[in-house]
Amino acid sequence: MSRARAAIILAAGHGTRMKSSVSKVLHPVGGRPMMAWTIALAKSLGCEKIIVVVGSHNPDAKLVAEASLGPGTTALQDPPLGTAHGVNAAREALKGFEGDAIVLYADTPLIRTETAAQVFDSLVQGYAVSVLGFEAADPGAYGRLILNASGDLDAIVEAKEASPEQLAVRLCNSGVLAAPAPMLFELLSEVKNDNAKGEYYLTDVVALARARGLRATAVPGTEDEVLGVNSRVELAQAEAQFQARKRQEAMVAGVTLTAPDTVYFSHDTEIANDVTVEPHVVFGPKVVVETGAVIRAFSHLEDCFIRKGALIGPYARIRPGSDIGENAHIGNFVETKKAKIGAGAKANHLTYLGDVTVGAKTNIGAGTVTCNYDGFDKYHTEIGANAFIGSDTMLVAPVTIGEGAMTGSGSTITKDVPAGALGLERADQRNLDGWATKFRARKAAAKALKSKGEGA
Repeated sequence: MSRARAAIILAAGHGTRMKSSVSKVLHPVGGRPMMAWTIALAKSLGCEKIIVVVGSHNPDAKLVAEASLGPGTTALQDPPLGTAHGVNAAREALKGFEGDAIVLYADTPLIRTETAAQVFDSLVQGYAVSVLGFEAADPGAYGRLILNASGDLDAIVEAKEASPEQLAVRLCNSGVLAAPAPMLFELLSEVKNDNAKGEYYLTDVVALARARGLRATAVPGTEDEVLGVNSRVELAQAEAQFQARKRQEAMVAGVTLTAPDTVYFSHDTEIANDVTVEPHVVFGPKVVVETGAVIRAFSHLEDCFIRKGALIGPYARIRPGSDIGENAHIGNFVETKKAKIGAGAKANHLTYLGDVTVGAKTNIGAGTVTCNYDGFDKYHTEIGANAFIGSDTMLVAPVTIGEGAMTGSGSTITKDVPAGALGLERADQRNLDGWATKFRARKAAAKALKSKGEGA
C-alpha cells in the first residue's frame, strides 16, 4: 500500500425479494451477517475510512455498522435512486479524503481480499478507474465490460442496451469499482438519470472518465465470489459457496473430512491438522479444535475449545463456554455447557454437564446430571481429579466432589463429598418375598375374566 484507502459499502437496498422483517444485509452466511463480511473485507484491505450507506428503512443495519465501525461511519441514502446516488451519499463523510476509494456491496459477502486488492493496485499502476469483472457461465442480464484493442476498459454496457456483438461478451460487471476519491466524486457529479428507471448508475463513471482521456481497467475475479444475494434462493447459493470454500481450505490444511458435503462450518471455525471430522457435524461460531481430535458423526459444537486428542460424539452437543481437555471423551448424547473438562476425563453416555469443572481422569457415569438451575440462578459444580460419578447421579449445585471421591449410582447428591469418600443417597431397599408371583397371577385372572365377559 502506497496510498490511503477508503471503502464505501452500499447497504441501502430494500431487499424486498427476501420477504423478511430483517434487513437483507443482516442475513447470515457462514454464521456471519453479510454486511459484516463486507466490513471485514474493507478492514483487511487496509481501508482507514469505511462508510456504510444505509436507507431509512433499515435502521438495524445502521446500528450494526456503527457498532462495528464507530459513530459517524454511516451515511443515509433516502430515497435510493441508484448506485451512483448511493455512493454520492458518502461524499460528506469522505470530505477531505485524498486517497483511493473502493465501492463494495453489503449483499456480496464472498469476495476474497486478494481479489479486491487487485482493484486498488491497478490505481497505483496509473489507471483512473478500476472495475472488478468476472467471466459468467451465463452472462444473461449482467452488464458487459467492453475492452479496447489495448485491453483497457472502454465502457460498461447494460445488457438491455447492448448490441448483439456486445451481448456475446462474457466478461461481466460485478459492481465493485475503485478510483481516487476526489476524482470519483467529481465524476459522480456528472452522472445523469436519463434512463428508463430514472436512476443514477455508477457504471456511467467509466464512460465519463474515458471521455476525459483517462484510462480504466477491468480486474478479473471469479463468478462464485461476486455472487450478490437478493433472495432466499441466492442466500442458500452463497451459503453453499462458502461451505465449499471452507471445506476445501480445511482439507488442504490437513483436516480429514470423511463426508465433506455433510459438514457445516462457521466463518471463524479453527481446526488444526490431523483432526478427523465424521459425517453430519455442525460447527457454530467460535469453535477451536486442536490437532488429533476426532469429532464423530452428528455432533454439534459452538463457542467451545476442543483440545488435543479429544474424542467428541457421536451425537454430542458441545455448547458455549465448554473447554474439553486433552484426550477427554464426550460421548453419545452427552451435552456440555460452560463446562471445563479435564485431561483424560470421560463422559461417554447420556449426560448433561452444565456450569461444571471436571478434574483430570474423572469418569462420569451414564445418566449423570449437574442440576445447575433453580429457575432463577445458575450454580457451579466442582468435581475433582480421578473421581468416579456413578450412573444416574444427580449433582445438585452448588456442590463439590473431592479428588478421588465416588458417588453411588442413583444418588441425588446435595452435600459436598470429601476427597476419597463415597457419597451415597438412597432409600433402604426392601424385598417382598413372593409379591411378583402373586401380582402376575392376580393380573392374569382379571384378564381372563374380562375376556370371558366380552365373549358372552
